[in-house]
Amino acid sequence: MSPGHVAPLQAVLADRPLIWRILLVVAGSWMMALSSWISAPMYPVPMTMQSFFVMTFAGVAGARFAAAIVLTWLAQAALGAPFLADGAGGLAVFEGPTSGYLAGFLIAAFACGWLIERPAMRGWLPMFVIFMLGHALILALGWARLSIITGPLAAWETGVAPFLIGSVLKTLMAVVAVKLLEPMIRSLER
Repeated sequence: MSPGHVAPLQAVLADRPLIWRILLVVAGSWMMALSSWISAPMYPVPMTMQSFFVMTFAGVAGARFAAAIVLTWLAQAALGAPFLADGAGGLAVFEGPTSGYLAGFLIAAFACGWLIERPAMRGWLPMFVIFMLGHALILALGWARLSIITGPLAAWETGVAPFLIGSVLKTLMAVVAVKLLEPMIRSLER
């Protein structure tokens, strides 16, 4: 597969030692942690920059790396690192009201990354649509889990509706970020 057919970081790392890939995943997971701490206090689900980073990683790193980054971030949080919104961590978080969103981040990272790896999907509009679908997936899984706890209507009112405008803005920001980062990353190819 030619470099134009993969996410930019995949192309750059294709012939580099394994340690580069490991460092990318660990550094990305720490960036996810930082994105968790950028938070607007809302209840029961805070608004963070996590989905922006999920989409950006999907666009620049592709399905496998984006999913590995999110999975590593979630694993560190499960082990107790304060890597989630409001400094949360530990296994209890994965049973709480935000657990559907956390699952959605992982699935969206892989799904969006997989779609973005296709050359026809790397344009501005296709990427916007893919990232919006990724946000819809995250919100749908978040709503599904939250509705078990609070009921469907309350889950919509507190766990989806307040995030709709932010999802559009974070989608736009992620597309712009990917488009700005792509040429810089591709310049690192040998």
